[in-house]
Amino acid sequence: MKKNNNSARVLGALKNTLRALRYKNYRLYFVGQAISLTGTWMQQVAMSWLVYRLTGSEFLLGVVSFSTTIPIFLLTPFTGVLADRYNRRNIIIATQITAMTQSLALAVLVLFGGVAVWHIIALGLLLGVANAFEMPARQSFIIVMVEDKADLSNAIALNSALFNGARLIGPSIAGVLISIIGEGGCFLINTVSFLAVIAALLAMNITGGIVETNGASAAERFREGFSYAFGHRPIRSILLLLALVSLMGMPFMVLMPVFASEILHGGAGTLGFLMSSAGMGAFAAALYLASRRSVMGLEKIISHSVFLFSASIIVFAASRAFWLSVCMLFCAGFSMVTAMASSNTYIQTVVDDDKRGRVMSFFTLSFMGMAPFGSLLAGALAHRIGSPMTIVISGIACAGGGVLFLKRRLELAAALCERASAVCPALEVDVEME
Repeated sequence: MKKNNNSARVLGALKNTLRALRYKNYRLYFVGQAISLTGTWMQQVAMSWLVYRLTGSEFLLGVVSFSTTIPIFLLTPFTGVLADRYNRRNIIIATQITAMTQSLALAVLVLFGGVAVWHIIALGLLLGVANAFEMPARQSFIIVMVEDKADLSNAIALNSALFNGARLIGPSIAGVLISIIGEGGCFLINTVSFLAVIAALLAMNITGGIVETNGASAAERFREGFSYAFGHRPIRSILLLLALVSLMGMPFMVLMPVFASEILHGGAGTLGFLMSSAGMGAFAAALYLASRRSVMGLEKIISHSVFLFSASIIVFAASRAFWLSVCMLFCAGFSMVTAMASSNTYIQTVVDDDKRGRVMSFFTLSFMGMAPFGSLLAGALAHRIGSPMTIVISGIACAGGGVLFLKRRLELAAALCERASAVCPALEVDVEME
């Protein structure tokens, strides 16, 4: 009897963790993205290794990362208007086709021996433009695929689990395949993987997801979205914290080839293990968030995660032992995704539906748009003071942001409690006010 009760509890917990998959549209999206994202992570690792192999330059690693993310900073504040105004699925399909074309061009250049760093930078800019249109549309598309708002937080967490599961698998595969078929083979595999997500999007039966404009111009709707996002104090606090972490903390990933090669004296396989360790921690974080039944307490999770992330990357920077580096990257991956996914869930819980696309564009700007400047800064600092000291400075800056965020925690808790009760009375909304 006890064994049966234990099995029932395990099945119940699993069912709760995977509850968003009961929606057909979300299942299609989940499977298609699982294949496509694995290819995307393969390409990212292969591209970093290719740049470092061709140039041996830490600064150019930062430049290439800058090229793929600067369009996000420049365009996402405006592409969120499109996500609220036009069919989000069609926007995502168009951007996936563009990204597939970019990957194919990289594969052809490498396989035929004509690749140069400027090719990689130019194609990185193209991918960045596609991502700038895709991210706000995808973030605000989740609620259309999941019909019950009570399951929105679960869908966001599963989306993070999907992303980071691919991040776990993709780099490991890339680390092996780079030595067998080269970087070009990884780019070609990524090209084919896009077909899965495009097919899934075409197979969906979607209704809704387009917001009426009421005759307002794009500029007026942008101003309205900006005023709403930065006039809402809890949303503003989260956006500013994410912007700081993106600027100072996230670029540590750009320097991974340096740590793998120069600090830990390894090769492509070492890089794959390091990236996979961060991916494993991120995947564990996403599963943890998916298992939660309530959105309450997210403000605590966000602040604690930022402090854990700061400590993890500082210890990683000081490490010269492979096993310790792997452990710290696991913690960094866990805390990074916990903070990001919790922030995403918080914002999507409290935001008004008619402004979701625009607010999520500012979320994308904060989390991804500041990264290009962080990449350039990290690359330049690493060139002057070394990669380890650069990461230590990054960790200290992120911890400082966490301290400031703590001052707003009770206000964030109250706002979340009020909104969660209003949009979904079935949710557990008890909150401990300290």
